[in-house]
Amino acid sequence: MRRFVRSIVSAPLHLGRNWGWAFLLTLFLACDDAEDSVYRNYRCFFVFDTTLHPAPCHLTAALGNPGHFLIVKTRMAQGVRHIMTTRNYDQATEDVTLSTVKETQTSCQLGAGGAIVIGRSSYTGLLVAYEGQCANCLDNLGGTNYPLTWTKNGQQLTCARCKRYYDVNNGVVASGDAGRQLYTYYAAFDGAILRAWN
Repeated sequence: MRRFVRSIVSAPLHLGRNWGWAFLLTLFLACDDAEDSVYRNYRCFFVFDTTLHPAPCHLTAALGNPGHFLIVKTRMAQGVRHIMTTRNYDQATEDVTLSTVKETQTSCQLGAGGAIVIGRSSYTGLLVAYEGQCANCLDNLGGTNYPLTWTKNGQQLTCARCKRYYDVNNGVVASGDAGRQLYTYYAAFDGAILRAWN
């Protein structure tokens, strides 16, 4: 496909009706070469209504504080979904019951291993969401048993399998073997609803 597209681009184009096609083709090629860091191999769909769980709920409180991150997991108990969080800076855990009608009607899937990492970067102030599994082990070893855990006072995540350390604020490998950065998911917070998805 790429060879075909490049042969079309290298063919002489006449100005007039072809300029629009040439422009679109250029955009297509630029997008084709760009690395898409949003992970799509496993579904991520997370919705959390902060108005139903105001601070001091760990997840709600972290959204307004750059540098605060949480590992978020989910479980079902007696037909009710629970969100379990572990904060980065003190490893405090919290179990939040999602029991309202609105919450029980919303599905939840958290990536490859059933966990995501979400918070605000202290470098940029932007809300970010990462896959909760080591990106390099997912790529190189297959399977989904490479959970990330907090280390270095919550400023880094580590993988016990490959011994890489990732900077939580930008997702890059901070130490260990060189490799790709953490996989990301889209993340948004509108002042009430927190979402992460792919």
